[in-house]
Amino acid sequence: MADADRSRLEEIARDQPPFSQLLGLRIVSATPDEVIAEFEATPGLGNRNGVLHGGALMGVADNIGGTGAFLNLAPGEGTTTVESKTNFFRAVPIGDTARATSICLHKGRKTLVWQTSITRGDGKLAAIVTQTQLVLRPSED
Repeated sequence: MADADRSRLEEIARDQPPFSQLLGLRIVSATPDEVIAEFEATPGLGNRNGVLHGGALMGVADNIGGTGAFLNLAPGEGTTTVESKTNFFRAVPIGDTARATSICLHKGRKTLVWQTSITRGDGKLAAIVTQTQLVLRPSED
């Protein structure tokens, strides 16, 4: 990979939206085929049962899957999630550090499909999220 391409990918991975900051998301690594992030299960992200809220897990997956999609776009293109499905397996206790690994399952002309596995600090699977990202191209006027 050329230095200019690597630099562009690193910039996209670093340039996270404000929502990712609310989640405390830290990008560990990012390539066009895989994005890895970590985050703390803070009390502010918890539910009434004292564990990480399912919406926080879904938000993390959507954010890093979207990051992966952006790494595959041409300049001027955008992306939006058009479908997302989540399976929850285990709770993530407050205070734990979770790790999310998103891999690209499909790269088409109009869509990309990403699968994100979220594990707890003990390595056990907490959730799997599969999402479809639509490629948004500039209008041709």
